[in-house]
Amino acid sequence: MPERKIIEIDEEKCTGCGACVTKCAEGALQIVNGKAKVVNEVFCDGLGACIGECPEGALRIVERVAPGFDEDAVKRHILEDEREHAEMLEEPQACGCPGHAPVELKTLGHKAGGSVESKSEDLPPELINWPVQWKLVQPSMPFFKGQEVLVAADCVPFAMRDFHGKFLAGRPVIIGCPKLDEQKAYLDKLANVIKGSGLKSIQIVHMEVPCCFGLEKLVDEAVRKSGRRVPVKIAVVGIKGEVLNET
Repeated sequence: MPERKIIEIDEEKCTGCGACVTKCAEGALQIVNGKAKVVNEVFCDGLGACIGECPEGALRIVERVAPGFDEDAVKRHILEDEREHAEMLEEPQACGCPGHAPVELKTLGHKAGGSVESKSEDLPPELINWPVQWKLVQPSMPFFKGQEVLVAADCVPFAMRDFHGKFLAGRPVIIGCPKLDEQKAYLDKLANVIKGSGLKSIQIVHMEVPCCFGLEKLVDEAVRKSGRRVPVKIAVVGIKGEVLNET
């Protein structure tokens, strides 16, 4: 095998944010165990389109002995990947787990961002939709129609005491982890939610840790892929539960 240019990833610097994954058109990169990996060297063309998206400078192009770039293998890989994700986006069958069935829940209807004069232990939850996990929600579920959707990193409700009152009230929610979960499936699903549900806007809430910022990039890419113009608001929560900034 001859020497050629190929991507090298510094695992010490990589936070697993996934920004490089969404920019790799050949599907050569994936998040595996919280780190970006080259899943197959024949998929990497060595041009480095992913490098500029890395906020930690963990990617670089090197020249070393490696299998040659195989464009036909890339096409087969992308087609198989699209087929797998299309299957993941299909509606759950009636014989599946009943916990996947969409449910619109009743709440007191407090306005998001407001506060309620009562002891916290007396307050009812503000959840208005089920399911909430990104992997389980489907684009056709009725509670997304024309709404402002809350896209939250799944650590936020544990860190922030007033998550329900500050962000959840009045909004259907989708939760997931931008570091540990499979981002390509999330990207496709959210793009279909945006495209098919007429979303009014999106509120992102994520933690202050570096890998969580991948949620912003994922939502931004989903909006672009949907072909719609949807306002996006962002809130960053500290590990002590305080809202550090809102944009």
